[in-house]
Amino acid sequence: MQDKATLAPASFPVRLAAMIYESLLVTAVLFVASFVVLPVVGDLHAGWQRHLFQAYLAGVLFAYFSAFWLRSGQTLAMKTWRIRLVDQAGGTISLRQAALRFVLALIGLLLAGAGFWWALVDRDRQFLHDRIAGTRLVRVPRKA
Repeated sequence: MQDKATLAPASFPVRLAAMIYESLLVTAVLFVASFVVLPVVGDLHAGWQRHLFQAYLAGVLFAYFSAFWLRSGQTLAMKTWRIRLVDQAGGTISLRQAALRFVLALIGLLLAGAGFWWALVDRDRQFLHDRIAGTRLVRVPRKA
């Protein structure tokens, strides 16, 4: 755990760049997850099948993000852009925080990115889902 004062927040442009990179990685993860299930299930003609498939994909995304966030606080895109997800004290987040952050970020994304644009007006430049979940995105210093 690091001192909260030494953890500089990640800037909005850096977080945006990491999200763009992350979207490419997530697309690949979803393609692989779809290729595993669709040959078994077949066409998704019924409404309940589509909803079940969408819930499955949301579960895959949660598994992807929470595994990285709980282990090291960084996905591959976050490592590339030197961003780490921490709790308010600068430590590792809990499963509850990861789940809350994921659900709120998904809702914010579905609402035209409102939870992400919140960072432009927030006093600490945090996303709305980070503010509510008690998490922060901080910059990781370069290794000497």
